[in-house]
Amino acid sequence: MKEIKAIIQPFLVTRVVEALKQIEGLPGLTVDRDIRGFGKTQADESRYKIVDDLVEYVPKAKLEIVVPDELAEKVIQTIQTHAHTGNPGDGKIFVVEVAEVIKIRTGERGEKAI
Repeated sequence: MKEIKAIIQPFLVTRVVEALKQIEGLPGLTVDRDIRGFGKTQADESRYKIVDDLVEYVPKAKLEIVVPDELAEKVIQTIQTHAHTGNPGDGKIFVVEVAEVIKIRTGERGEKAI
């Protein structure tokens, strides 16, 4: 199993999520539209800066998805295609191996739990 985290532009969330919903077998996803951070340019060039305690941030959105290994590349490609604008700040995708998943309600473990 893989956990895929994507940091993307907030205005692209609907477009990306709608594309992800078309993937057969996608177990679900989590979206947080209220995150902030900065990359290498440290928010210098962004016109959407947020200043908090004298630190400049850029608004972002985060998607988190845990999928079986066979869906990982399809999910990654879908996010990359639909979150791409070609401008600085398009975001990043992180892929991490997941050792275990436990469904709280039923106690199921592994891929059955996602």
